[in-house]
Amino acid sequence: ELLYVVEAKSAVMHELRDLNLRLQGAKSVAEEQALTDTLTGLRNRRALDLALAQAAEAAAPFALMHLDLDFFKAVNDTLGHAAGDHVLRRVAQVLTDETRAHDTVARVGGDEFVMLLPGLTDASRLEQIAQRIIARLCEPIPYEGQSCHIAASVGVTASTLYDRPHPDLMLQDADNALYSAKRAGRGCVRVHLAPPQEPEAKLSKAMKA
Repeated sequence: ELLYVVEAKSAVMHELRDLNLRLQGAKSVAEEQALTDTLTGLRNRRALDLALAQAAEAAAPFALMHLDLDFFKAVNDTLGHAAGDHVLRRVAQVLTDETRAHDTVARVGGDEFVMLLPGLTDASRLEQIAQRIIARLCEPIPYEGQSCHIAASVGVTASTLYDRPHPDLMLQDADNALYSAKRAGRGCVRVHLAPPQEPEAKLSKAMKA
């Protein structure tokens, strides 16, 4: 009887270990899915916010690159949303190819993407990366015997421009640089160079106005 109890206890402990491993695996999968854009497999906005908050708290420099597709709506309107999804997956592949494994590449909107690039702050180097991405995205994308034509505009900012990098301010400055690129004719990159204002300074200025 004692031997039976020992064997039964061992079997129960083994089952509990297996169950715990399965639960841990399921938790890891769920956490990964919660940070992943389901269409493209890139990071999503939540994952970007977490990575950006961590980068802003750290001492190491980094850059933000905000990319918005040009003429994407025309693809959806003429070839349908399935073609649009195909294009977005192709864009995700290009962005993954042109960045490093430890960079954060996120889809933050329908056709908007943000890249967080640790250790890169040189404006000329960032422009080169952006221009290479833009050149690849200008190439026709085949889809069921048709060709999808898009372009991309890019805005860039770097943490070294700020006394204290603030995620919201950096995202806004990258966004402003992006729309400067669109005003310049699209299919190009603009780097944020203006002296930034901290959120407190902007609020004080707004209150005085």
